[in-house]
Amino acid sequence: MTTEKNIQGAFTAIVTPMRDGKVDEQGLTDLINFQIDNGIHGLVPCGTTGESATLNFDEHKRVIELTVQVVDGRVPVIAGTGANSTAEAIELTESAKASGADAVLSVAPYYNRPSQEGLFQHFKAITEAVDIPMVLYNVPSRTVVNMAPATTARLAELPNIIAIKEACGCLNQISEVIRLCPKDFIVLSGDDFTSMPTTLIGGKGVISVTSNVYPKAMSELMEAALAGDLVKANEIHYKLFPLMGTMFCYPSPAPAKKGLHLMGKIASPEVRLPMTDMDEASLNKLITEMKAAALI
Repeated sequence: MTTEKNIQGAFTAIVTPMRDGKVDEQGLTDLINFQIDNGIHGLVPCGTTGESATLNFDEHKRVIELTVQVVDGRVPVIAGTGANSTAEAIELTESAKASGADAVLSVAPYYNRPSQEGLFQHFKAITEAVDIPMVLYNVPSRTVVNMAPATTARLAELPNIIAIKEACGCLNQISEVIRLCPKDFIVLSGDDFTSMPTTLIGGKGVISVTSNVYPKAMSELMEAALAGDLVKANEIHYKLFPLMGTMFCYPSPAPAKKGLHLMGKIASPEVRLPMTDMDEASLNKLITEMKAAALI
């Protein structure tokens, strides 16, 4: 598999099913197969939606290992291995490579609030330590630091840094990243609501939360956008738009997990503290939109 050529379309930032406080390995296996059977283009275990922040190291490494095993080469696996400690990020990246992941997703260090030079040196150190394709992850709403397009462009010149998941929610910044980076550098939307416009201005797809519950539609949306079929892409985008918002009507991944539970795709909607189950108002909104999308 040539990773760069296969990183396009809809990738699911897959949830980590849990039961009684532990990772539900059979639930994850079943969910992976559901995703692939419904046309998803790739999977991202141990991202934010996979509750990476509250998985311990052994769980984190095992979820990636199991995902790679179950996928068995059917679609690319981009393993979440980011951390706000460069040494920890290197350890997780080494483990993901050993497990056979096709690439890693490495988030901008959170809480530390590094400078732009600190961001550059962090990712440079990881890619020098581990020989595996890397997808950068910029999500300022969570990390409290925004990776500037100029910094992304510097990083794009380094070996193995092949892509970015840009979750800034700003098409102006996304356009600047595409303009400044090499032509073969891959830009993926990190927000469902910007996935269609990002692709139409030169991006290659999305790492999606909504595709947890509706992989078929998100894949079709990205296929239409990548083919330049604006009429079909617009139609699917606006069909999915209310559901996209509902995935964040309560702190994620509770809505995605509850949605999958309502669909019978996972045995429990359990999330790990400090995340909590949805409140009644949010749950009612989720049920309404999932019924409108004919998912339940």
